[in-house]
Formats: sequence, structure tokens, C-alpha cells
Amino acid sequence: MSTDRPGADNPSTLIGLFNALFMPTMRTELVRGADEPLYRPADADCATYRIIFARGYFSSALHEISHWCIAGYERRQREDYGYWYIPDGRNADQQHAFEQVEVKPQAVECLLAEACGRVFHVSVDNLEGDVEVDRDAFTQKVSAQAEQYRRQGLPPRAEVLFHAFKDFYINGLCLEDVVRKQMPVIKTLR
Repeated sequence: MSTDRPGADNPSTLIGLFNALFMPTMRTELVRGADEPLYRPADADCATYRIIFARGYFSSALHEISHWCIAGYERRQREDYGYWYIPDGRNADQQHAFEQVEVKPQAVECLLAEACGRVFHVSVDNLEGDVEVDRDAFTQKVSAQAEQYRRQGLPPRAEVLFHAFKDFYINGLCLEDVVRKQMPVIKTLR
């Protein structure tokens, strides 16, 4: 399922929407990056918080936004939210730990993708590992968490983005109307 709206698959459109919502209020910007995604808090060299997604991929942007939506204030003050990350090639224990911390972000990503009119695919992110990954079991965990978010509500920033994305990508509202509609809620976020 993909929207027919011009520019819908263009990450620049997603960047513009995210930045219009969160640069003025939370000094946070979505940035197209190179090979690896990275979150960088504001510091002496840069006054903005940066969600840097990989290679300009729309799905990478949604995934990195999802991590930001879940991270609390203290985690957002640390590079990559202070999480460990072991790249592709993880052993069984490392993969299990990876999957445990990825369920919630990928559930948020699933719902944000839906709001953008896009198909979501889970990522086990261990193509070169020596362990067999049970993609179906992980998919079920992500789906169950997404359903729980549907029933109980998304984390606040994710909730704002879900409605903003749906209004823009599915309902066809213009950027200015989306921002105007969400700004009262955004101003209450921390």
C-alpha cells in the first residue's frame, strides 16, 4: 500500500514534515546520512538534536524516528540514546538482546509506516550472524506490541507523528495544515 501523492516516497518530504513539527519546538531535526544511522544530541558544536538515517532510505528514517519517539529525555541527551549496538554478525545471545530492545521501536515503526501508506517489514538486522533467526517469532512480537499500542495509545511523540503522517500522506492535508493541527499537542511534549 503506497500513497499516490507526489513526493510521497521521497525522504525529503518526510524530512520536511518532521522538521516542520519538531525543529521549532524540540530543536530536533531529521537528517539524511551515509552508511550508518546515528542519533546525536545537541552539543557545543551543534544546537540541534539530529536523527541521522541511513542512505536516504525512507524506511531507515521511520525506524530512527521510532527510536526517538520511545527515548525519554535523559536518553535523548546521549549519542545513540546511550544504547549499545553490535553490528551484523551477532551471536545468539547478542541477537536475543537486540530483538528484545527492537520490539517497541519496530512496533512504532509499523504504525508510522501504516500512517504513511507504506508496507512495513520487520528487521532482524543480522544477515551475517552465525545464528538462525526466527523472523516469524520476532514478527509476532512486533505485531503484538503494535496491537497493544493501537489499544492503549502510542508514546506521545509517536502519537503526534502517527496523526501528522496520516493527515499528510493518507488524508492529503498540506504541510501547513498538518503543522497547525499538531502544534498545540507538540508544545506540551518534553
